[in-house]
Amino acid sequence: MAQPAPDPFRALDQALAAAVAAVAPSVIHVSRGHHQGGTGFAWSQDLVVTCNFHTPDRTRVGIPRPDGTLDQREATVVGRDAGSDVAVLRVDFSGGQPATVGGGGLTPAVTVDDAGLAVGNFALAIGRPGHTARASLRAIGVLGPEQRTPHGGRLERYIESDRQIPRGFAGGPLIDSSGAVIGMNTRTLLRGADLAIPVVTLRRVVAELVAHGGIRRGYLGVGAFPAELPAAFAQSLGRTTGALVASLDDDGPAAAAGVLVGDILIELDGAAIEDPQSLREVLGDRAGKSVKLVALRAARRTELDVTLGSKA
Repeated sequence: MAQPAPDPFRALDQALAAAVAAVAPSVIHVSRGHHQGGTGFAWSQDLVVTCNFHTPDRTRVGIPRPDGTLDQREATVVGRDAGSDVAVLRVDFSGGQPATVGGGGLTPAVTVDDAGLAVGNFALAIGRPGHTARASLRAIGVLGPEQRTPHGGRLERYIESDRQIPRGFAGGPLIDSSGAVIGMNTRTLLRGADLAIPVVTLRRVVAELVAHGGIRRGYLGVGAFPAELPAAFAQSLGRTTGALVASLDDDGPAAAAGVLVGDILIELDGAAIEDPQSLREVLGDRAGKSVKLVALRAARRTELDVTLGSKA
């Protein structure tokens, strides 16, 4: 007797449902004051990763119980980073019963690096803006290399799903078909793009936030404005602008290294400086490092050795 042909759609249906069930215990409701409830996910037994936008310094989180209800707990932001839209909450388990059976606190999500991810792969955005976990099916729409963000952050990889994530899902996980987290969903980091902050970035950012309360970024100690380069330098450099030093912080790294008001900064450790924004970007992950700064001074190229400071 012939066996019935396997039903691939039924198999996919079951696999996606199983993926949601696997991650649901780790998906946390995050209260955001007057705004609609938001989402986070358990990073460790007492830490929740969520989005920076709209998350107050002190809030309440709802942790799923096996019976489908939520265990309401107080939580405090231990660090936040506008550059990656990540906030880390520490949940208070000092009173009442533990959230999970056996006294383990939160149920950390399984995370996975995105090395095998490809455009067109199925993914699920998971949210808990209310009491229940919700899922939104999508595809990986765009993958790209390292990306700098407007607030000076760095994404080790660019991951964008194919359509807008639902309201209340920001801060929640984007998962693969096994239920493993491949990133944190955000709607506000880049205008017009619904991204997933990749796990490799989350690991770096969460470690910094827990250790220091913020991301330490390179500090030069200058105030700058965009400036046109002299024509001869513009032609040789292949760009037309730099960052004009308008002010210097007293005893800052730039002042100590001999930078002067009126210098036009054009390069730091081989990276081009075209305006104040690009200066912030190249300073981003160079906290405490000794760097070579190139400036134009009185229409002459000047090289300065600078030891950068750091600011969270």
